[in-house]
Amino acid sequence: MGWAIIAAMALAVLGLLWKFGRLPRGGLELTGAALFLGLAGYAWQGSPTLAGSPTPPRAATRQPDTATAQERAAMFPEVGGDANVLQAAQNLHEQGLDAYAIATLRAGLNRNPRSADLWVGLGNALVVYADGRMSPAAKLAFDRAAQIQPDHPGPPFFLGLAFAQAGQFDQAEAIWRGLLARSPENAPWRGDIEQRLGQLEMMRAQMGR
Repeated sequence: MGWAIIAAMALAVLGLLWKFGRLPRGGLELTGAALFLGLAGYAWQGSPTLAGSPTPPRAATRQPDTATAQERAAMFPEVGGDANVLQAAQNLHEQGLDAYAIATLRAGLNRNPRSADLWVGLGNALVVYADGRMSPAAKLAFDRAAQIQPDHPGPPFFLGLAFAQAGQFDQAEAIWRGLLARSPENAPWRGDIEQRLGQLEMMRAQMGR
C-alpha cells in the first residue's frame, strides 16, 4: 500500500508539472528522471511498510527561579514596561525556554537600550543559559548596566554571584563587600548580601580554606 501511494504521488507531481509548469520536453524528461531516481533511492533505504513512530515532544519541566526573580523586589521595579519584560523572561525560564527568555530581554533592550534593569536581567539570563558560568556576553551586559546606572546594585551583586557559583569565593567576597560598603543603611538588599557573605564563610570552613 505504501509503494502505491508513493508512486501515485510521484505521477501526480509529474502531471502537474507537465500541465502547469510549462516545462519543455527535455525539462519534463529530466524532472521525471529525478523523481524516479528518488523513488529508487527510497526503495533501497526506505521502509514504507513499517509503522510510523514519531518522537513525542519533550515535556517542559518547571525550572527554579532565577536570581533575578528572587531579588526583584529589592533591586528591580515591580511595575512598568521593564518589569513586564523581566516577568515575561522569567515565565519563559520557568518553562525551560531560556533561549526565548534571552530573546525577550534583547527585544526589550531594542525598545529601551538605556534600561539598566534589562541589561542586568540579560546578564543574569546569559549566566543561567551558560549553567552558571560568566560568559563574555554576560560580563558585557553587566558592565553596560553599571555604565548606565553606576549605583544600580544588580551588576556587582550578580557578578559576585557568578564568581561564587564558580567557586571563586575571594572575588565574590571582594565584590559583595564593596557593594555593601557603598549601599545605604536602609537598602533592601543589604540583608541578602550579608547573608550570602556568611554563606561564603561557611563554605570556606567546610572546604578547609
